[in-house]
Amino acid sequence: MKGIIVPVDFSEQSEYALKVAVSIAKKHESELYVLHMLELSPSIMNESGYIAQEQVVHLIKIGEKRFNDFLDKPYLKGVKVTPIIKHYKVFHEVNDIAEKHNVDLIVMGSHGTDGLKEIFIGSNTERVVRSSEIPVLVVKGDVQKFELNCFVFACDYKPENLPALKKAKEIAESFGAELQLVYINTPGDEFLSTEDAYNRISKFLNIAKLGVEVDIYNDYSVEKGILNFCETVGADLIGIPTHGRKGLTHFFMGSIGEDVANHSNIPVITFKI
Repeated sequence: MKGIIVPVDFSEQSEYALKVAVSIAKKHESELYVLHMLELSPSIMNESGYIAQEQVVHLIKIGEKRFNDFLDKPYLKGVKVTPIIKHYKVFHEVNDIAEKHNVDLIVMGSHGTDGLKEIFIGSNTERVVRSSEIPVLVVKGDVQKFELNCFVFACDYKPENLPALKKAKEIAESFGAELQLVYINTPGDEFLSTEDAYNRISKFLNIAKLGVEVDIYNDYSVEKGILNFCETVGADLIGIPTHGRKGLTHFFMGSIGEDVANHSNIPVITFKI
């Protein structure tokens, strides 16, 4: 893992993400690209719609000082850190930075505790998740020591999820972690018989050319199944595919993704497909 981007806004959640990124960087000898996007408020605009140059310079200096203070942390010692400041919040620029520096992962902190409506929807994290071409690791809370031993990946095992699974496998291997695949079988329209479920999974794995097994876990809902399965196996990380602009809610059919993120106490990593 050569490079990791950590977008920060100086919040507590940003520092949670930075700590996890540092832990990963030390393990893989990665370089951290710590990104801060300045947000120029409309309140400083004059009547003509332009911001005075001296005001812009003043704001940039304030931002740079806060940034330097934020990065003055003892746990960053021994880690190569490249600070990057952008003057506006243009989230597709994250992809440009990732491509320029050959970055493998983005690590972000989540805001709020009420599920994706606060953590993702309408938030900076949601925008990065939906636009990022590389995996995004979303950290909830202060993870004292990020260790990845058991990585659970959940999807519906349709062909479109193959790229996400391959990336998940690469990450698991880079950490020396066990990758556990799970299919959540639920009552209702999405219910599959055991035979049908195994047939779908078998076709998927044949196409993927992966010699792995998939657990079929029965529960009343997908979100409960994922969380219960993760608790049973002692998972350290949950991996899920996303569909670009439609985000997690597309894959999880409405509120399921919100419930997973809301009730999960462990980090979640997303893979755009």
